[in-house]
Amino acid sequence: MEPVIINAVQAAIDKFCGKEVYIHLETTNGAYAAHHDQSFFSSGAHIRNAKVQYDFGKITGDGPYRVGLKIPFGWVYAEGITHFEVDEKGRLLMAGHDFSGKLAVALQISPTPFE
Repeated sequence: MEPVIINAVQAAIDKFCGKEVYIHLETTNGAYAAHHDQSFFSSGAHIRNAKVQYDFGKITGDGPYRVGLKIPFGWVYAEGITHFEVDEKGRLLMAGHDFSGKLAVALQISPTPFE
């Protein structure tokens, strides 16, 4: 993975717009603690192979970045994205690492289900 290049990530997000895709989204304890200095607070979320079709997607911020995907009845949203890659399978893989390099958030978009 490489540090976010906002135009490259936006182009990859746009490539999937209007198509059925599979989403992987997860957060770890570090996602909340890193941004709120509350290391005693434990949180996490995980969803894998959620099939969605988004009408609009956007990466914003000055880094770490926020990524939002507008789906018919709401949003898929990840905050704290620092790195990305488009892999050999054509998947957009985005991750956010905390100050110690530990994974805090991941948002991945794929045209096929994740293994």
